[in-house]
Amino acid sequence: MSTEADPMLPSAPFARTPLPAMAPDAWQAPPWRGAPGPPPDGTEPGAPRRRPGRGAAAAACAVLGLGLIGGAVAGTWLTAPGERGAAETAYARGADLWRTVPVDTLFPRTVHNATAGPGGAARHWTRIGVAADADCKGAFDPLLARALAPAGCKRLLRAAYTDATSTRVTTVGLLVTDTDATGMRALRKRFTGERLGERPDLMPRPYAPKGTAAERFGDAQRASWHISVLTDAPAVVYAVTGFADARTGTPPQPAERAVRPGATSAPAQAGLGHDANALADRLEQGVRQAVTRPQETTR
Repeated sequence: MSTEADPMLPSAPFARTPLPAMAPDAWQAPPWRGAPGPPPDGTEPGAPRRRPGRGAAAAACAVLGLGLIGGAVAGTWLTAPGERGAAETAYARGADLWRTVPVDTLFPRTVHNATAGPGGAARHWTRIGVAADADCKGAFDPLLARALAPAGCKRLLRAAYTDATSTRVTTVGLLVTDTDATGMRALRKRFTGERLGERPDLMPRPYAPKGTAAERFGDAQRASWHISVLTDAPAVVYAVTGFADARTGTPPQPAERAVRPGATSAPAQAGLGHDANALADRLEQGVRQAVTRPQETTR
C-alpha cells in the first residue's frame, strides 16, 4: 500500500465480530459424573483395573502410528522439495506479473464462454478500457481497503468490459499484494471464515473509462460482485457489475447468490452475477497461467 496517508482509509484495524461469551452455568456435568460408586469389577476404589487386550491394542496402535508417520515422512522426502520449489517459483513470479505479463493475457480483448450465462446460456464480452497500473490509493471503499490492508498493495490493474448488448458493464481488477504465501492464506481464511466477500459494504469500486458504455458506472450503480483471494500467487481478483444506463436503486447481491437456481433478484435475472463470476474466473485463469509459465515482457 502506498506510504502516503490516505484520508479515505481509517486508521483502526478492521473490526472482527466477537463470539458471544459462554455463561458460567451453560455447561452442566452429566449425571454419570457425580460421586464415584463401587467399580463394577469388584476392585478397590482408586486401584488400577486391567482390561483384557488393552495392552495388545495399544501396541498395535503404536505400530500403526509409527508406520503412518514414517510413510508421511518418506512421502515428504520424495515429493515435497520439488513441489515446494515449483510453488515458490510461481509465487515469486506472481509478484512481478503486473509488469512482465502482456495486458492481453490478463485482460483479453474479448471473452467468450458458451455456458456462463443464466441457464447455461452463452455469453460474450468485449474489453472497452484498460486503466494504467496504479497503487491502491482511493481504489476501494474504506472497509474493503481496511480488510485488504494486511496483505499490502504492490500494484492494481483494472479493465472494463461490456456484454454483447452493451447494457451491462463489468470492472475486473487484479490487486497484486505485497505479502508472502502465509499472509495470503491468512487473508483467504479471514475472507472465507467471516464471509467478507458477501458484504455489500465491502464491494469493490468500478473503473469507468470515459467515452465508453461504462462511463456512467459509478459506486451507486454497483449491483453484483465477486472477490477471490488467491493463495498460490500474491493476488486478489475481483469483478463488480452494473447496468450501463446509470440506473440506481438496484439492491446489490453477491454473485454467489445471484447465480443460484431460482434467484429472482434484479442482478440474478439480468445475469449480472454470472458476468462477475465468469470474468473474474477468466482473470484468475490468466494469473495462474502467467505464474506457472514464463511470459515475455510486454505492456
